[in-house]
Amino acid sequence: MNETLKVTRKFHVARRHHGRKQLRDGEAADLPTGRVPRIARLMTLAIRCDQLIRDGVIANQSELAEFGHITTARMTQIMVLLNLAPDIQEQILFLPRTEHGRDMVKETDVRPIASTLYWRKQRRMWAALQRDIENANASSR
Repeated sequence: MNETLKVTRKFHVARRHHGRKQLRDGEAADLPTGRVPRIARLMTLAIRCDQLIRDGVIANQSELAEFGHITTARMTQIMVLLNLAPDIQEQILFLPRTEHGRDMVKETDVRPIASTLYWRKQRRMWAALQRDIENANASSR
């Protein structure tokens, strides 16, 4: 009756903000690496804010800005991302995670595209931006 029982389980301890540790099941390889690009997070925020306005939860962008503790001008900058062609929005939402350094696509690069009214022109501008990014990545290697 004096048997020993051995339990084997894989787990991963992740470091969080300010040295806090978080215990997770599995190995570190199971976790996505890198961070979601800022432009993708802003695109998601714009979509969510638009839905709140459509559902009547929030009256307008000014109220959203007040709740978010940002200026109405900044809220407008974020909401202008909704003017992008749907396929460009999708590409932004599924940009690869940033492993290190700065994000490949910056919000300031996308603003002129979003302020263009015609989707066909937006697509040309987006393709040019993608080429510029690829060229910059190739030259930095």
